Amino acid sequence: MNYSELAPAYIRAIAPYQAGKPISELEREMGITGIVKLASNENPLGASPKAIAAARAALDEIGLYPDGNGFELKDALAKRYGVAHAQVVLGNGSNDLLELSARAFLTVGDRVVYSDHSFAVYSLATQAVGAVGISVAAKDFGHDLDAMRKTAVAQNAKMIFIANPNNPTGTFVSGAALHEFLRALPATILVVLDEAYNEYLPEACRYDSVSWLKEFPNLIISRTFSKAYGLASLRVGYALGDAQVMDMLNRVRQPFNVNSMAQAAALAAIQDTDFVQQTFALNQRGMKQITDGLVKLGLEYIPSFGNFVSFRIKDAMRVYRLLLGLGVIVRPIANYAMPDYLRVSIGLESENEKFLSALQQILGEKQ
Repeated sequence: MNYSELAPAYIRAIAPYQAGKPISELEREMGITGIVKLASNENPLGASPKAIAAARAALDEIGLYPDGNGFELKDALAKRYGVAHAQVVLGNGSNDLLELSARAFLTVGDRVVYSDHSFAVYSLATQAVGAVGISVAAKDFGHDLDAMRKTAVAQNAKMIFIANPNNPTGTFVSGAALHEFLRALPATILVVLDEAYNEYLPEACRYDSVSWLKEFPNLIISRTFSKAYGLASLRVGYALGDAQVMDMLNRVRQPFNVNSMAQAAALAAIQDTDFVQQTFALNQRGMKQITDGLVKLGLEYIPSFGNFVSFRIKDAMRVYRLLLGLGVIVRPIANYAMPDYLRVSIGLESENEKFLSALQQILGEKQ
């Protein structure tokens, strides 16, 4: 028999998330070395030395289960943001928290709103519980908040996902616009505000979404240590929200979803503000280096507020494969309804230069 037929139809309909291949696998496949990976929005500086030291120290107790409540990390986050412990939930990366939000509050047939060209996990988390995803047309590759609000109300939606900045387009919605959106939205609709790239926002763009929790108990904020903090491999993120809402997330959370090394590293990382500032400064320089290079090559790009930029290029998949052959991994985003675009992460200066040189070589050969 076909055992897949035992699964619900909405599970069978899911297209699994396609992660980027690791450098080691591609070097084996292609028989080349020195590959530069600019595909997964990772921190080119790696992690804070303090976080690495803390993770190593935690190895001494790997025979013990981690603190299932994550007290020390939650305590540090609660103090930083001025919230109660009950308003913090830890996750195995922010992906875990997006899925916990869906599992805790959605059931078969519930409607969920998100934007075109927004993070793939929103639709995956929605489908996994049998809810119905409604993708709203983007405005200039970003969230059209007014259209999303009207759609959510008209469709009697239970949840809205918003990424700010958005992946893979890098677009940004101002704090003022977000606050106005929340004020105009019925309190019965939950809003999951995904701020995975929050630390990359320039000072002039930053806003205090945490302060809104007192005003909007229907708001869930998710953040991660995978990007600016450089702990992608350890998988640790956190959600902030109303205590009653967080209680529901905790009821579906796996008991030991964040391991001891991840908790220790995140606790050290959040205290190393100098490292985060270095990461931000490097990203600002790298963003200018890459976007200036794209302009010189005559290529359009979407202005980005993250640590990546998506650019338009003819025969995108062919260019992607040619870049691989030259030792540069970027990310095709045809699965985001953007077949003419590639996304490149901001790397070290030398990595950015290798990407631009390879791209220039490919464009020269095509002419």
